[in-house]
Amino acid sequence: MLSFDSVHYPYASRRNVVYANKGMVATSQPLAAQAGLQVLQAGGNAIDAAIATAAALSVVEPSANGIGGDAFALVWYQGKLHGLNASGPAPRSLTLEKLSSQGLTEVPKYGPLPVTVPGTPAAWAALAERFGRLPLQTSMARAIELARDGFPVSPTIAFAWQQATKLFREQLKEAHFKSWFDTFAPERAPSAGEIWRSGAHADTLQAIADTKASSFYSGALAERIAACVQSAGGYLQVEDLAAYQVDWCEPISVNYRGYDVWEIPPNGHGLVALIALNILKGFDFTERDTVLTHHRQIEAIKLAFADGLAHIADPAHMRVSVADLLSSSYADERRKLIGARATHPLPGEPPQGGTVYLSTADGEGNMVSLIQSNYMGFGSGLVVPGTGIALHNRGNNFSMKAGHPNCVAPGKRPYHTIIPGFLTKDGKAIGPFGVMGGFMQPQGHVQMVMNSIDFGLNPQAALDAPRWEWLSAKHVNIERATPEHLFHGLAALGHELSWSNNRIVFGRGQIIWRNADGVLCGGTEPRTDGAIAAW
Repeated sequence: MLSFDSVHYPYASRRNVVYANKGMVATSQPLAAQAGLQVLQAGGNAIDAAIATAAALSVVEPSANGIGGDAFALVWYQGKLHGLNASGPAPRSLTLEKLSSQGLTEVPKYGPLPVTVPGTPAAWAALAERFGRLPLQTSMARAIELARDGFPVSPTIAFAWQQATKLFREQLKEAHFKSWFDTFAPERAPSAGEIWRSGAHADTLQAIADTKASSFYSGALAERIAACVQSAGGYLQVEDLAAYQVDWCEPISVNYRGYDVWEIPPNGHGLVALIALNILKGFDFTERDTVLTHHRQIEAIKLAFADGLAHIADPAHMRVSVADLLSSSYADERRKLIGARATHPLPGEPPQGGTVYLSTADGEGNMVSLIQSNYMGFGSGLVVPGTGIALHNRGNNFSMKAGHPNCVAPGKRPYHTIIPGFLTKDGKAIGPFGVMGGFMQPQGHVQMVMNSIDFGLNPQAALDAPRWEWLSAKHVNIERATPEHLFHGLAALGHELSWSNNRIVFGRGQIIWRNADGVLCGGTEPRTDGAIAAW
């Protein structure tokens, strides 16, 4: 069962669990958390705070997200959960045949070809219009100020920035990548504590705020974005941007030991976390740090990913329904495949029938789980000159296998890795949670849910606990802090393990729970520069 207790936990970090009752913001960078809190204290609600935090993160953590990326959100507003899918489609003129004719067998990681329509600015505008209390100019003011006046770069972000710069200098030699270096590393990447500013970024954010994002999709910014991509050899056109609309969707869920765990439906892969939990709820777990617990978790995730990678796509192109993949009968069949040793699972046949994350809550009961990303750090490596807009590379997740549900096609959204999570019980909000980090995200969700529900850890302890990440086949990456007996025990079961001291690869999460008295209890990620701003 969920716990708010702040003492007597085996997983201790330098942070204690944080309590508040009027409002809370948990995210991966202190200045962004403070931006959200300032909006709450200025009369905004949790949705306004989420917009403020997200806009600030696009400035202070450009190594993970930006204006030119996508966003998803789960919003608890006046007693109901709402889903927002603000991922963008491929250009209408992009086809499998055009890519194949260039000798490609997969969509590239960098350059113009993986660029899809960015959804983040539209997400901010849609959230403000439907649920917000304040205009975008107010919610985004602090982000604009941070970009124009500058801010000291925090340590984890500085490290990621420097690593990305090194990689890009080695790999991105074409002329169309010059604007990225001019914008983010004209001489070198900034060091921790060094002031970084971008007037162009501030101007773009101001234009988005002033026009409710319309200038990004049909104005001068749209023309500059399309021209940038086309001049580099890509296919994105002004018409693609002008046609873009966010998707308000019904969240999907499974009930896990009396709690409803919610995710955004495909094209996101939150479904992978739900498939795994649906399998795992058929087992009894009494202790966290046992070989059997970890073995079953890893095997369930492998089965879930086998199905997710085979079936998840733009929902208009899926041949298997979410309901079929989450059916009890299918979970029972998949659970039978978890035996005493590690396996290399294949997709089943169900019966037919580099990201930032934030959580916010206000004193009125509203709560937001929001995630946004450029993918692989800085994204495609393309920056629209003079705008600060780093374009994402989500198209890299398309398949180029003809007939695959996720095969690249005009106007189609790709398989997407960013997923916000939310927990409810008996129709009442418990709160938002998330773990950023590419294909680690569903795995992080499963571990956070089980840490909280099965093992009774409070939000901070749930985040502090060592993690694992399944990579492929029988390969599993284990965090160095994991007890050694688990490493040896899992290896004896056939898991091919590696230790890792790089804590960032295990995801960066945030959690806010609310109890029956309206008290908020928050935890923030020790693997990054995480912070909770509370009121």
